[in-house]
Amino acid sequence: MSLSPDGKRVAYHIASSKGYQVWTSNPEGGERVCIAAASGHLYFAPSWSPDGQWLAYQDCHYKTDPGHDWCDLCVARSDGTDSRVVTQGQTMWFAATYGNPEHRGGGSNLASWTREGQILFPQRLPGSRIAWQFQSDRPDTDHFNRDYKPELATGGVEICKLNPQNGAITRLTNPGASVWDFRATESSDGRFIAFCRARTGEVPGLWVMDANGKNPQLLTLGVEDRGVDHPRWLPS
Repeated sequence: MSLSPDGKRVAYHIASSKGYQVWTSNPEGGERVCIAAASGHLYFAPSWSPDGQWLAYQDCHYKTDPGHDWCDLCVARSDGTDSRVVTQGQTMWFAATYGNPEHRGGGSNLASWTREGQILFPQRLPGSRIAWQFQSDRPDTDHFNRDYKPELATGGVEICKLNPQNGAITRLTNPGASVWDFRATESSDGRFIAFCRARTGEVPGLWVMDANGKNPQLLTLGVEDRGVDHPRWLPS
């Protein structure tokens, strides 16, 4: 759920028999507007642009990707008009999975806005395949349902910044193969970006870099090097 900057609208996704849908309403739940809904699509995690004029959300083709590994970014005006997909080929890493059988983790990746009105997201390298393979032939009892197959892992993921108006993408990290960068979030003053980085089969560390992608630094691998996830900036 995301509250608009002026506090007058709420954006959220709901589950339906035809997939996940994105809606907005007033804070009391009235004046509902459907932003995105279509069979076979999992529309997810709407968030407001800093000026409150746009929503960014994610589109996973779940019938062909039951593990929700990948998705595309979409934007729409706050009234539901001008809705469009702004990436191609399900290029965003969606269901983040990392680690090894002893220390594994995961959770949905979410795109995030920068102060200048661009969108941070984790973009996969061409042909990337994760080490934790979803097993669609058996019941999903733990919302993970994956087998660890590092020998099948290829490619990786880098943090990118997307201009939603013209679709231009700027690469902020370039870690190379077998490295997975994700969970990017900009500091409140717009100077830095925190993110997680994990090599194939390893737990993620907390990294920080300048907003333009320069000077990346590892801050911590967590307690007893067991990994760090979901970074957030404290209010300044």
